[in-house]
Amino acid sequence: MNNHKKAIRAWLSREILGRHFKAAGALFLFIILLTAYPGFAQTTAIRAGNLVDPVKGTITKNQVILVKEGEIVEVGPAVKIPAGAEVIDLSKAWVMPGLMDAHTHLTFNMQSHDIGIEAIYLTESTAMRALRGLRNAQDVLRAGFTTIRDVGNDANYAAVDLRDAINKGWFTGPTVLTSGKIITPFGGQSKRIPPEQGRFWLYEYIDADNADEIRRAVRQNIYYGADLIKLVTDNSAFFYSVEEIRAAADEAHAASLPVSVHALGGEAARNVILGGADSIEHGFMLTDELLKLMKDKGTWLVSTDFPEAHIAALDPTGAIFGGPAKDMAAGIIDRLKRAHQIGVKLVFGTDSVANLPGKNGADMMLDYLAVWEEAGIAPAETLRAMTADAAKLLRVEKKRGTIAAGLAADIIATPANPLENIQTLRQVMFVMKNGKVVRYDRSP
Repeated sequence: MNNHKKAIRAWLSREILGRHFKAAGALFLFIILLTAYPGFAQTTAIRAGNLVDPVKGTITKNQVILVKEGEIVEVGPAVKIPAGAEVIDLSKAWVMPGLMDAHTHLTFNMQSHDIGIEAIYLTESTAMRALRGLRNAQDVLRAGFTTIRDVGNDANYAAVDLRDAINKGWFTGPTVLTSGKIITPFGGQSKRIPPEQGRFWLYEYIDADNADEIRRAVRQNIYYGADLIKLVTDNSAFFYSVEEIRAAADEAHAASLPVSVHALGGEAARNVILGGADSIEHGFMLTDELLKLMKDKGTWLVSTDFPEAHIAALDPTGAIFGGPAKDMAAGIIDRLKRAHQIGVKLVFGTDSVANLPGKNGADMMLDYLAVWEEAGIAPAETLRAMTADAAKLLRVEKKRGTIAAGLAADIIATPANPLENIQTLRQVMFVMKNGKVVRYDRSP
């Protein structure tokens, strides 16, 4: 009898084990099929009634954009939509690549113009700064900014962690490219901190006062995960020489990273141009001679064209910008107009670090569109500076910046034509980031 029971148990074990193996085998086969045949992957088809090309400044009617696994796989008027694909109807909208801002400080907020930027080091942790950055990143993504270049003032590499968290898929956010800590001559962007307080600006800056120190600082930023290198050169009476700028450019370019430099004008800006930096940030005091030199050398201008209302709120006494808000705003418009007329390569960047009442970071960034209008820049050129041209400066043009097969599906849509009125970018009603729909306002 015992032998009979043992035989029954052995038979049952073989049957149960065999069924498990069969089930596992079927699951394994399904996974293999899902991987081997793209048809199993989720496909999205966007019906674009008006497809905007920011490079050519043209619109193509009734196109289909096929998106799969986060990338655009096909674009055209006769693209076949696969069975089972999700179809998004933007046939009455204007569809274009996602916007880019090349000069942001997502984790920073100017607490008080009276006590300067140093106050934030003493009142907020790096973790809090990263959380602010996440909030701002999500706000700007919903407004249509799918790529952001963050150029320092982010505590102890908080923007690097922000970028990594978004890239890991923990949070939805734009593509973030970050400079890490800003490289400067001694003192960062602070002014006469009492010696007994110590060099607490080193939370956000790296002191570097010769070519070897600059090379070391570039390598430090690369080690900690920077996507680009940022220097400030004219924050005091001393500024970087041509050779020192070239040291930064050579070191960064060897690692395939671009170099941006904060420079307002004068000899400091000339050294930046001749030293081979990729872009000048701000450049408010650039003369025609220097603008022509920028054009000749191919140096980009990220012009951070503050609207008058922003200047008045940030600097009511004129201590930061060196005069009344009205005069500074007029000078900014004049410089932008001259840069455009001379043919300097322009990229849209804002540098907004404090929100006006009732506005978030995205609202503040979009306020800069009016300045470009006042400078006489056509909507098509402004849009190109916010998309395809920005992608070139950021060195992501092979991945983002236009709508074409093989590029990331960073796509936005507006209810009106931005080539006729650039202000329609304030009305973004659809945002797709890496093939994922972030915003879709179906009603007008």
